[in-house]
Amino acid sequence: MSEQRPGSVVAAIWLLGAVIVVYGLASVLTAVFDDELVDAWSAGRPDSDSVEPPSFVAVAVVMFIVVASLLVVLMRFFHVGLPWARVLLTGLVAILAIGTLALLVTGPPALFVVALAIGLVLDLASLAMLWRRDTTAFLAGTS
Repeated sequence: MSEQRPGSVVAAIWLLGAVIVVYGLASVLTAVFDDELVDAWSAGRPDSDSVEPPSFVAVAVVMFIVVASLLVVLMRFFHVGLPWARVLLTGLVAILAIGTLALLVTGPPALFVVALAIGLVLDLASLAMLWRRDTTAFLAGTS
């Protein structure tokens, strides 16, 4: 395997790092906009008076820590050229993108929408870099 990494591998690593930063920001925004998120959750729910609203902050922080840790470990394996890491990164980023789309349809506050939209764009861009031909050649050891 060549020590020279193609631009797509370097770009994928930078984009995945940006994904971590943006979703970290989204976790912070969850704490800042906790009341607005609870209001959005309870709007239109007939049982909102009898059901205690969920704690979004704890879930967001724990999920961010777990996902960011997984991304960092998998990025390291991908960086050294292990092909299976790309498959796992693809799955994790795809799950993040699906979750982001699910959050966007719930009507979160505007700043949240901006952060999530940026996160979604970064998810798609990182997937594109993970599956470029030069990335595949690097992982196959032929670059």
